[in-house]
Amino acid sequence: MAARKGSATAEAIVDVGSARETLHHSHKDVISRMNRAAGQVRNIVAMIEAQRSCLDIAQQMHAVEAAIRSAKKALIKDHIDHCLDAAAEVTGPERRTAMAEFKEITKYL
Repeated sequence: MAARKGSATAEAIVDVGSARETLHHSHKDVISRMNRAAGQVRNIVAMIEAQRSCLDIAQQMHAVEAAIRSAKKALIKDHIDHCLDAAAEVTGPERRTAMAEFKEITKYL
């Protein structure tokens, strides 16, 4: 893993086969949120198995949806803030690829 120098928001570039993935510092927060949501889902299953009230279960499901929505928003904001800025610095096919990815990710907003 190599850290990019000269950036206040250093990122690690990870080569996965022929694909490159970028891991930003804020991804730790997204991972933490998703792990918390996973724990909430396990708790919901236990609530259903224990025959808790549908109202209690629905409230917990709503909380999980909100947690996942928040994690997704943080991930997309992070992508826009960092990756799109980086794309503005490149030219040619790399810029077109970055812009296509930006257009694609916006459908998940």
